[in-house]
Amino acid sequence: MKKHNFYAGPAILAEEVKQESSKAALDYQGTGLSLMEMSHRSPEVSAIMDEATSLIKELLNIPEGYQVLFLQGGASLQFYMTALNLLDSNGTASYIDTGSWSTKAIKEAKRCGNIEVVASSKDKNYNYIPKNVPISANSSYLHITTNNTIFGTQYQDMPSYDIPLVADMSSDIFSRPFDVSKFDVIYAGAQKNLGPAGCTLVIVREGALGKVSRELPSMLDYKIHIGKGSLFNTGPVFPIYVSLLTLRWLKKNGGINGMVQRNAAKAQALYDEIDRNSLFYGTAEKEDRSKMNVCFLLHDESMSDEFLKDCKEANIVGVKGHRSVGGFRASIYNAMEKDSVDHLINIMQAFEKKMG
Repeated sequence: MKKHNFYAGPAILAEEVKQESSKAALDYQGTGLSLMEMSHRSPEVSAIMDEATSLIKELLNIPEGYQVLFLQGGASLQFYMTALNLLDSNGTASYIDTGSWSTKAIKEAKRCGNIEVVASSKDKNYNYIPKNVPISANSSYLHITTNNTIFGTQYQDMPSYDIPLVADMSSDIFSRPFDVSKFDVIYAGAQKNLGPAGCTLVIVREGALGKVSRELPSMLDYKIHIGKGSLFNTGPVFPIYVSLLTLRWLKKNGGINGMVQRNAAKAQALYDEIDRNSLFYGTAEKEDRSKMNVCFLLHDESMSDEFLKDCKEANIVGVKGHRSVGGFRASIYNAMEKDSVDHLINIMQAFEKKMG
């Protein structure tokens, strides 16, 4: 029986992506070798890198002057690496605090220069996105986390300022269109909307680099990774290949615009049920609700274990909320089919009849 996978990450992959990648794990295109044991400098792997890079540029409409990198260390390393490359020790960068991941980004960036937290939604347990935030024109950049997996909030529109943006898009990249030219750096751990854990996508404007006075460690220098085509060291070849398969799947299913329609239908159906159901309520302000991570609670928390038990019996996994906030979270990334969302809705409705 089908498992309905609502985990926040590592997250669901499209079925055809899993099937195709499993073949490559055993024998890549008739070479007699698993892709996992092939040289990262082989012609086959070079072709994978080239196609994946090309598809990302196509799908996101990336303009000239930007480079696409596949790195390691997850978004957690990028919290530090972005500031290290962009923020001089006597400079200042602005950060908006919208949850756990932006808080960690702020902590790491403080090692590199002056950080001004220009707004925070911590006062209401991160249930909204701060808006109309004044930003100093002298800031090197403004850092935002576009989607907050733990608290279920999301920028519905990217902020627009006269300074460049840096963004952690780990959990909503490829889910909607945006103007890449507004950003100096975009980074995203693959394990939400792109591929398995182990690969990190970075999109960086070349003109933003080479301006800090500090000497950069080789592994943390974007310019070195650009010069080596993401192959300065042995990269995560298999996760990059699975990401390539996901990019092909994205293009086949209507690209970014196709994902917008797909995700809007899933999110609308689930939020409508949360608002209708007498037992549940949403945590995020309605105007800031995430279309990737739907967070909700029971009015009577004592029913939580019973609801989770019903979900488990219905082959629904991954709906328990993050340990720091509790409740429930349904992560409905690009690869999630609407029938899984409908299945969860049916269980919520049955639970209301049973317990209401």
